[in-house]
Amino acid sequence: MGFYDLDLSYIVMPFFAWLVAGSSKFVVHSIKAKQLAFGLIGYGGMPSTHSAIVSSMVALIAFKEGVEHPAFGVAIALAFIVLLDANSLRNQVGKHAKAINVLNKDNDLPDLRERMGHSKLELLGGIVVGIVTAYFVHLVF
Repeated sequence: MGFYDLDLSYIVMPFFAWLVAGSSKFVVHSIKAKQLAFGLIGYGGMPSTHSAIVSSMVALIAFKEGVEHPAFGVAIALAFIVLLDANSLRNQVGKHAKAINVLNKDNDLPDLRERMGHSKLELLGGIVVGIVTAYFVHLVF
């Protein structure tokens, strides 16, 4: 397989999923805040960008190679790790940040960001975005 035979969909996919999920998150937060929510972009929120990226790769591999392909199994394993991290570990980090902010309220230190993790609904939203964007990329490439 030469350079010109390279399937660019695998390179484009994570960036496209990130762009769609991030843009969707900006719109959702802006509607909730009733103003442009540039300060709310980042960790946490609907849909989960992390879950959109990993699920888009799982879905793209399934569409292109089939679920029996070894790469599909690797992608599923990676997706589980990322999803578990986004839901459990990062939620714990947010709880720690909240406690640290309480302890530091009398100091001149900036507050730590408390919203770090995702709810199960936010993860599901990211998974849906990932699958839809993967289907689109699969059709285009």
